Amino acid sequence: MFADIFKKEEKKVEYIELIYDLIFVYIIGRNNSLISSVEHGFIPWSVYLTYFLTTLIALHIWYLTTVFINRYGSKSVAEYIGIFINMYLLYYMADGTRVAWHEYYTNYTVAWGLILINLAVQYFIKLKQTEKLMPWKTAHMRYSIVTLLIEAFIVLGSIPLYHLTGIALSPLALVFGLAAVFFRKDLNRLMSVDFAHMTERVMLYVVFTFGEMIISITGYFQGGFTFRSVYFSLMAFLVVAGLFLIYGYFYDHIIDREQETSGSGYMLLHIFLITALNNIAVALEFMREPEVDDLLKNVFLVASFVVYYIFLFSLEKYAYCCKKPSLKFWSVIIGASLGFCALIAMLYKRGDISIGITVCYIYAMFGLCVYYSRKHKREAEENA
Repeated sequence: MFADIFKKEEKKVEYIELIYDLIFVYIIGRNNSLISSVEHGFIPWSVYLTYFLTTLIALHIWYLTTVFINRYGSKSVAEYIGIFINMYLLYYMADGTRVAWHEYYTNYTVAWGLILINLAVQYFIKLKQTEKLMPWKTAHMRYSIVTLLIEAFIVLGSIPLYHLTGIALSPLALVFGLAAVFFRKDLNRLMSVDFAHMTERVMLYVVFTFGEMIISITGYFQGGFTFRSVYFSLMAFLVVAGLFLIYGYFYDHIIDREQETSGSGYMLLHIFLITALNNIAVALEFMREPEVDDLLKNVFLVASFVVYYIFLFSLEKYAYCCKKPSLKFWSVIIGASLGFCALIAMLYKRGDISIGITVCYIYAMFGLCVYYSRKHKREAEENA
């Protein structure tokens, strides 16, 4: 009876959240389209920087909305109106996500600034509703409102400065927003999130990202039913499947989804993990393009894999105690990764061999992850 009284009510992902997330499927595609063309054998540095920033900005907006719904969502009319307003504004941000971004700078930044103001208004509404009933939440709400308004001021204030000087300072709002989360860790700790709900939302966003990757490998299935076509299409499919399997294993078997946490670190790790997945999707397309420099596209693909695994394995901070990786595990993982990098460096001109090595590496990482997590669980149960 007492267990039922104190049992935490499960917060479910609502359909309105899924509808909101669908706009980010479009944004993922728009961001990836920025680096779909190359000059002089690879992506121009300025274009990649634009792609990287627009990806982080979109993820930051998604993070802000997700945290608000997770902590304060109540399916009210005001929330629904706020979400739909932001969805509408996100279309303008997506439309401004172009190689010639400077021509759409005003549209992009105005929409971005209004999204931040809209979120601040949503917090203000919640503040007025709860400051008397739940005063312990007011400090966090006020801090969130101030932070969002400062971000909006930086974004909107950058517009006249850009037209006067040609310098785009709006990304400073992103830097400020991320820093603000860690400057007041004390407030975040007081307001823990529903971690099960948050991990589910993040998992769904990762699934959307894998959807973009699935689209990116469709070109491998062109060219008729020949041995070479079947081989490369199979290898590309196995790459995507292997990356998804290891993430799914983490989500289902390693992450402790019932723990008390502010969730900010988990979200931050996923910002870079998802960015790495987007890079892998683009890199897989590059592997089929003869105009892309062989060395550069292999370096890009290998670096994207390594970054993906770095941030994936960093999620061990949120693992069950019985599944924390050991020093031996990290040694084996690092050794396997260095061996993979060395083999690709030697054989990058042999696409048929290098893609086979890549598949072996991906499934070796998956196998090591499963083996060590089960081994640690058995040892913990024996010592209990």
